[in-house]
Amino acid sequence: MKLFLLKTKTLITAAIAALLIFILAHPDWLPISETARLHLGELEKNYFLIQKSGKLTFAHLITLLMAMCVVWLVYTIIKFILLSVGKKGLRAQTVTELLISTVRYLAVILAVVWGLSILGVNTTAVLAGVGIVGLVLGFGAQSLIEDIITGAFIIFEGQYNIGDIIVLDEFRGVVRNIGVRTTTIEDAGGNLKVVNNSDIRNFQNRSRKRSLAICDVDVAYDTDLPRMEQLIAAALPQMYEDHQDLYASVPEYYGIESLAESGMTLRFAIPVKEINVFRARRQFNRDIRILFSKYDVEIPFPQVDVHQR
Repeated sequence: MKLFLLKTKTLITAAIAALLIFILAHPDWLPISETARLHLGELEKNYFLIQKSGKLTFAHLITLLMAMCVVWLVYTIIKFILLSVGKKGLRAQTVTELLISTVRYLAVILAVVWGLSILGVNTTAVLAGVGIVGLVLGFGAQSLIEDIITGAFIIFEGQYNIGDIIVLDEFRGVVRNIGVRTTTIEDAGGNLKVVNNSDIRNFQNRSRKRSLAICDVDVAYDTDLPRMEQLIAAALPQMYEDHQDLYASVPEYYGIESLAESGMTLRFAIPVKEINVFRARRQFNRDIRILFSKYDVEIPFPQVDVHQR
């Protein structure tokens, strides 16, 4: 649904841009004087790509608006094509987001250079100056370059994709966006963490393999273990049948994990998708509590024995 709305918005944007270009390309439709129409037509005919001289006029501004619409339309069409291709899988969606981010930057740069040309600025000299300044500032922009290069390696090596669940510096969340410079991660509470690509190190990708939801449950020391283990063995397949939307397969009973102060700790493991780890754990705790209550298996709590002389 979200992708459909985004594509619809993109199509509407492209239609608006195409309409503006059509109107601006026909000066007769504009509410301006005949002299201005002639000036605009001559400007668009001879200087649409570059205007080297002449004072700033209303025709220049109209031509500038038309050029911006062209850039906007081309960007929108490319974005629509990429979105159509990117819906085929998480990997394709990840590469698509990176390409859209790159095209957006290029569109802005093209719009600025083209606009300056139409307004009569010598863009060759400007670009030469920017190149020199960029060389000077490049030493101070090493982190930016590192972010871009690291982002490219993340994409092409497939370290993670959009939709994967990763753990980074104890922050666990779903990758929502991978851009040229940053990666956006959303946790279970809807909080967004934006991290520079160069700062993403020593993370865990929890979506590549099936995960296990580990549950530890205590029972009293006077519990009849053979009887209880028979109850568990009979109940686990039914739990799986009841919750196949959460459990990937039948939960497993690992046995006694430890002998605690108040009782014996039993360990269970439920194979699940990573996105369902916490839901599956809560559901299993509820089911095991109902099972033990039904068959009078005591779940102990800390107690104090007081001896009076």
